[in-house]
Amino acid sequence: MASLRARLAVRITPADIGARVTVRARHHGPEAAVADHVGVLRSWDDGVLTIERRDGSFRTVAQDELVAGRVVASAPARRPAAPSDPQDPQDRPTP
Repeated sequence: MASLRARLAVRITPADIGARVTVRARHHGPEAAVADHVGVLRSWDDGVLTIERRDGSFRTVAQDELVAGRVVASAPARRPAAPSDPQDPQDRPTP
């Protein structure tokens, strides 16, 4: 069985700006850890990536902290909200 480390690779480049990506990056500090970020790659300047998340917030990640990264499919469409009151005749499907 191949080790997990062997499968991790950074497969994104500045040419992927505008694409939806997922990246895993190291974060330094008292508790060194990794974090995953998913969103649209908005910029890659001077070794810093900017990723826009679906909630509109931005995350910046230093290129030298990347552990893995790849382009992923577009986000799935959101489902419509469920009817608020199943007893309401306006919320019932018509036969």
